[in-house]
Amino acid sequence: MNDLSFATSIVQTLRQRGFQAYLVGGCVRDLLLKREPADYDIATDATPQQVMEIFPEAYAVGAQFGVVLVPALDQKSEHETVDVSSKSNTVEVATFRSDIGYSDGRHPDEVRFSQDPRADVVRRDFTINGMLLDPVSGEVLDFVDGRKDLEAGIIRSIGNPELRFQEDKLRMLRAVRFGARFEYQIEPDTFAAIQKLADQIHIVSRERVRDELTHMLTEGHAHRAFLLLDESGLLPYVLPEMSAMKGVAQPPEFHPEGDVFVHTLLLLDHLPQPCPMTLAWGALLHDVGKPPTFRVADRIRFDDHVEVGVKMAEEICRRLRFSNDETAQILALIQNHMRFGHVFRMKESTLKKFMRMPAFDEHLALHRADCLASHGNLGAYDYVLEKRNETPPETMHPAPLVTGDDLIAAGHVPGPKFREILNAVEDAQLEGRLVSRDQALDFVHREFPA
Repeated sequence: MNDLSFATSIVQTLRQRGFQAYLVGGCVRDLLLKREPADYDIATDATPQQVMEIFPEAYAVGAQFGVVLVPALDQKSEHETVDVSSKSNTVEVATFRSDIGYSDGRHPDEVRFSQDPRADVVRRDFTINGMLLDPVSGEVLDFVDGRKDLEAGIIRSIGNPELRFQEDKLRMLRAVRFGARFEYQIEPDTFAAIQKLADQIHIVSRERVRDELTHMLTEGHAHRAFLLLDESGLLPYVLPEMSAMKGVAQPPEFHPEGDVFVHTLLLLDHLPQPCPMTLAWGALLHDVGKPPTFRVADRIRFDDHVEVGVKMAEEICRRLRFSNDETAQILALIQNHMRFGHVFRMKESTLKKFMRMPAFDEHLALHRADCLASHGNLGAYDYVLEKRNETPPETMHPAPLVTGDDLIAAGHVPGPKFREILNAVEDAQLEGRLVSRDQALDFVHREFPA
């Protein structure tokens, strides 16, 4: 059973029990656009308790807001622990409701369940997300002219845009994301409300801001998304380091495309799709160290911009609550993005160590996009790709010829010198100068006498 069939079966079951039930929100929008929805949501006049009585396998994730998740029967065993943070293989069933007051700019102060689907729709964010669909008959209930805006390519708030954004400040970022993803225009009054309220985006949790920005970066329209963030006035509040790139000139012989901001947005156009999240963020921040290191000498220079950029990116990742692993990969992309300029002069051992870095495909993709967004010379990219393809994996990660125990047996005292010796042996091995343990031990005895 596919997701649509499963969602339809839930709608039918609820109706058989005498309740109203419709598909609602983004899945309706995507179905009308003939896109595959990421997930399915259902709106009903059944209360959460009634939904859970009809579907015993269901579990509440926001009962106070009327939200219950119904998992596919074959996806949840009796003793399985459910990840309530994931909607994978589940359908969200929410009770029609009206929201009263939003003191914290995020959650309603009071929720009143309703029997009227219209009351449920008018509390939602945008008209294109406010339609209800009967999956059996195909009838669309559209109280907000969402279908008209969908056909016209318009992102419009439902009702008063300032009120919608005051209720949930994250909606400002969602307007930008939808405008970019669908290549739609944001309706003037809706856009003006974002510009007026942009400074209030700080109320939104950093994790939710991070997630929205990540969607923008990985959905294939990042260039447009960040232009809209800039034009809307949101960018200085969500990523001031990105705003600082505007107007920072670059040497035209290397960057004929323009300033650091222009270059970065052009680079986003050349990211692969689908794009790993870490690659997208590494690309966005790869030159974040340029604005504070800008100086004019014999030409425009950015001394130590990589090292400065790594420190700045680390602070950004910490601020946006990235995981340690995500942060490490983003910083590695920034730290190493200039090394491609030296690959023709690298020793074979250095090049092999470079190419065996974790997720090296992301490093390659960033370098390729960086070149295409500037001078267009892919010579280093092609060279590394060829070297990588012709290098057997076993010669990239060979088994060590000597160990610390071997060094102790040869009379060396454990300490910092061990790492220097082992690195020298590995380099010689990677370059093909050492191929056996005996050769390696002779090398140690000759080059590093105890």
